Amino acid sequence: MTDAAHILVVDDDRRIRALLETYLAANGFRVTPAANAAEARERMRGMIFDLIILDVMMPGETGVSFAESLRAGHQNIPILMLSARADSADRIKGLAAGSDDYLTKPFEPEELLLRVRGLLRRSGTAAPAIREAQFGDCIFDMVKGELWRTGEVVHLTGREKDLLRHLVQGGGRPVSRMSLRAEGQDDAARAVDVQINRLRQKIEKDPDNPALLQSVRGEGYVLYVESVE
Repeated sequence: MTDAAHILVVDDDRRIRALLETYLAANGFRVTPAANAAEARERMRGMIFDLIILDVMMPGETGVSFAESLRAGHQNIPILMLSARADSADRIKGLAAGSDDYLTKPFEPEELLLRVRGLLRRSGTAAPAIREAQFGDCIFDMVKGELWRTGEVVHLTGREKDLLRHLVQGGGRPVSRMSLRAEGQDDAARAVDVQINRLRQKIEKDPDNPALLQSVRGEGYVLYVESVE
C-alpha cells in the first residue's frame, strides 16, 4: 500500500479543523489537526508532514509568523495559507512569508482539494485516493464510513469511523496515539486505548488476541490491511 500524504491542518476554528479533517480523509489523505502554532510545532516534533494548511489569524502566534519561522529554519514543506482577508496586500504578505498558495475564506472544499493536490504534485508527493479497504472478513468504505463484515453492516460511531480512516491511511505502519486522539481529549492516551478496544470488538474474531488491529509498544497502533482500492 502506498503511503497517503500526511497533512497538518492548523486553525483555531474547531469547525474548520473538523471539516477539513473529514473531507481530506475521505479523499485519501492522512490528516492531523492543531489549534495553534504551538500545538503545530509539537506535532511536527513527533511526525513528518507532506503539507501544511495554515490559518492566518490565530490567537498568539499568527500563521504569517509561523510560516516565516519555518522558512527561516529551512523547512521547505508546502504551505497552503487560509485567510478571511481577501485584500491583495494580505495575499502578498502571506506569500512573502513563505506560503506556496493562498486561499480566501469562505472557500469551496473542492477548490481547496485541487490546490492541495497541485502543491503535492509540485513537491513530488502523490496522494492515493483510497476508497475501500479490506482486512480480515471486513470491508471498510473510506468515503461513506461504512463497515461490512461477512456481508453484514456493522454500526460504527463517528469516532470509530475516524479511527479506521486514520489506521487505513497508516499503510501498515504504526499510527501514534497523538495523531489518533480526538479534539478536546484531555486524557488522550487512555481515551484512544478505550476506543481501540471497542473497535476491536467489531472487527476481530478474538478481540482479546487481536490479529488485525495490534498495539506497537512505544509507537501506537497498526491495522493490517490486505487490500485497498
